[in-house]
Amino acid sequence: MDEFNKIESLRTHLGQLRGDGESIAFVPTMGNLHQGHLELVRQARQLASVVVVSIYVNPTQFGEGEDFDDYPRTLQQDRNKLESVGADVLFTPSDAEIYPHGTGDRALLTRVEVPGISDQLCGSSRPGHFVGAATVVTKLLNIVQPKAALFGRKDYQQLLVIRRLVEELNLPVEVIGVPTWREQDGLAMSSRNRYLTSEEREQAPLLYQTLQWVSRQLEAGREDYIQIEQEGESRLQQAMFVVDYLSVMQPSLLPAQSGSRSLIVLAAANMGSTRLIDNCMVNLR
Repeated sequence: MDEFNKIESLRTHLGQLRGDGESIAFVPTMGNLHQGHLELVRQARQLASVVVVSIYVNPTQFGEGEDFDDYPRTLQQDRNKLESVGADVLFTPSDAEIYPHGTGDRALLTRVEVPGISDQLCGSSRPGHFVGAATVVTKLLNIVQPKAALFGRKDYQQLLVIRRLVEELNLPVEVIGVPTWREQDGLAMSSRNRYLTSEEREQAPLLYQTLQWVSRQLEAGREDYIQIEQEGESRLQQAMFVVDYLSVMQPSLLPAQSGSRSLIVLAAANMGSTRLIDNCMVNLR
């Protein structure tokens, strides 16, 4: 596996590969890799002859008081995992490479914003998060210039933000969402799961179980969406979650409407100090 930390050297290397007729798939990550990330790499391998993975903890998508400084950084372990699944190129840029003018005053940074989709759910409680995420993904796509980029569906709202920016900025890349990889008890894999205490880890799977319960209510024909959301939130609160939101929506993230045949249930909640997000797609007959 080749590793680069400079944009210019990475571009030179990838340009040579393209000249040799190779195709490129890309998996952007913030590191501390788990099996969900490795599944993205495996699926990328099926789409292209060269798989590029980036590891970059992007400061501009963390808000004040969030866990940027504490976010787990495990580069050597990540290298070993990526080599074990056959990644070809690892890109590990510095902040100076990605943000040559620094990140001190974010209001002055060139940025990518996707209004509407970004302004609800996680966007409401994490102001600026999706601007930071959209900006860094646009930068990385421009640097790597892959034919396909793969993202996990656990971060469903982010996936839609990225699909929209790719469409509206006319970027020549296919954005592929990969199903959420879960622990045996259903908890969605996340780098932040390591923050959970043993007691919190036992409770955490109740987030997905609650989403499944909401899905069953919808499959039974209920359309009192607000009431179902409130009942789901109550279940989470009883399990000691501090709920940010539990929402039943259309897959486009427009409000659910009577007669909708495809829906998605999304939730974000804190278990202790750990923010967990998850979602569940519901297709009605």
